[in-house]
Amino acid sequence: MTPPAKSIPRVADAASTASSPPGGSDTDVPTAERERLDAAIADLHAGARSWSHLTLAQRARLFERLHATTAASAEEWAEVAATSKGLEPGHPLRGEEWLSGPYATLVAVDAYRDSLRTLAKGGSPLDGIRTDAAPGDRLRAHVFPLKTIDGLLLSGFTGEVWFEPGVTAAEARSAAGLAQLEPTRSAGVGLVLGAGNVTSIPVLDVLYELIAHNRVVLLKVNPTQDAMVPVYERALAPLIEPGFLRIVRGGGPTGAYLTGHDGVAHVHITGAAPTFDAIVWNTGDDAKRRRREGRPQLTKPITAELGGVSPIIVVPGRWSDADLRYQAEHIVTMRLQNSGHNCIAGQVVLLSSDWPQRDAFLAALRTAYAQAPARSVWYPRSDERLDAAASDYPHAKRYGDGTRLLVEIAPDEDATALEATEYFAPVLGVIALAGNGQEFLDAAVAHANEKLAGTLGANVLIDPDTQAALGDGFERAVAALRYGAISINSWTAFAFLTPSLTWGGYPGGTLENVVSGIGVVHNALLLARVERSVTRGPFRPFPRSIPRILKTRSLSKGSLLPKPPWFVDARTGAAVSEGFTRFRMDGNLARLVRTFTQAYRA
Repeated sequence: MTPPAKSIPRVADAASTASSPPGGSDTDVPTAERERLDAAIADLHAGARSWSHLTLAQRARLFERLHATTAASAEEWAEVAATSKGLEPGHPLRGEEWLSGPYATLVAVDAYRDSLRTLAKGGSPLDGIRTDAAPGDRLRAHVFPLKTIDGLLLSGFTGEVWFEPGVTAAEARSAAGLAQLEPTRSAGVGLVLGAGNVTSIPVLDVLYELIAHNRVVLLKVNPTQDAMVPVYERALAPLIEPGFLRIVRGGGPTGAYLTGHDGVAHVHITGAAPTFDAIVWNTGDDAKRRRREGRPQLTKPITAELGGVSPIIVVPGRWSDADLRYQAEHIVTMRLQNSGHNCIAGQVVLLSSDWPQRDAFLAALRTAYAQAPARSVWYPRSDERLDAAASDYPHAKRYGDGTRLLVEIAPDEDATALEATEYFAPVLGVIALAGNGQEFLDAAVAHANEKLAGTLGANVLIDPDTQAALGDGFERAVAALRYGAISINSWTAFAFLTPSLTWGGYPGGTLENVVSGIGVVHNALLLARVERSVTRGPFRPFPRSIPRILKTRSLSKGSLLPKPPWFVDARTGAAVSEGFTRFRMDGNLARLVRTFTQAYRA
């Protein structure tokens, strides 16, 4: 694929990277620690030999055990994660840690188990999954929901995987399985440099290395996740005991020692582009010299999931007052979930200057931004990044006791800092573009592609009538967006949480210009040659979705779900998120009914 014409996202401060940057030399790591790290890698080499002797059916049974240990650790997992982020017992946002931690892990474990079972029986993970054509000679697979319960829990939400242009259905089906098509071929030991912001990310990266690549894993956690290590060790015991996984702590020097270790065959990082560049090219004058000479310091393969500046394209239409409020709250959730410390937190709202409801929408957005529940901005040095944004835009308004910033770009104002900097903090910007209908949408897509740094995730909000009026033009615009995840009336975090979808930057990242990363993760159907994932959600929640359901005679076109539990202002979000996770733990339908009752009070 041709690399996207994108700049590397600028991060407001090096500390905002989701993985510890490398630094120092071997002598910066004490001898005793080097010996422990060497021993862990030696254990993994023995584990790699054991892994290669497991049959697919045995691997599936191993993942059944992993489900049980993860479920047993789920409550502690959510408690430790919430407390470490300043969310004390009873805080209305503690549900975020249930969903982004044990929930995300449990659904991924189950999805990998299902793929392993299918492969063990001689099938393809794509068997029984509907495929059809997407714009631009692309094939797409409709991979969510795959089970009735998924459609019930997340009513009205759907997910598609789009393959690279030219891939046929037969090719996609035969290649599904990746390394599990040759399970006895070991890829050695992989190093995962874990993210520091979301507790499931390191675990999901470990699972993908193991299943998609047949690599046993050394996981180095980010120092912000040190408190999670005992939880990880209990939850992941079925992988640790036979030597398929080792978990270590450490900062930059430890990361530098491990990336250069002869016993490590591959590196995967979830973080930010400056960290990736430091690993691959070093820093300072040496990095400049290496780039000129085309001689990276890292000589082994590396994959990466990195951040960027995520757009939220608001397509003008005729919206009710309730629509304006709901979608304003939707945008605020995209920015403020996890205090904005997310690689796909929505950062730039692209709004039509010609939309008659523009002022009303902005008023609703300001109100929602101001009234969202207070929370700590917990990631290291986030206050400095907020101050940097305030310095870039002195007219920006602070909300939430000064912990969140709203930047409304004035006509002819320079938006470069907002468009090029991944603030990784509660900074939300609004940029106006001219036009209505297809004219606006095409301009917004071009702006997102050409002006905003990164290619990880893009969001589009559009009412059903406007989308119907645009017809094929809307789908062509979606195809034109150069992003690895695109969410229509949903948030790209839904793509992150859905294991049958892929997660990563748009194809084309290179060592020289990594943009939002190289390769994908999650991808529990183990699909090859994937270009992007697309999610679609309901524009209106229940009960306002009822007319749409009756008109189309299809639940997939509407929703029985009221305000989703991940909305930051959902009154029962914490209870519902915990309830959804507990259902994934034990399948207790009676308790799920009670959870749905709570959901309707959101």
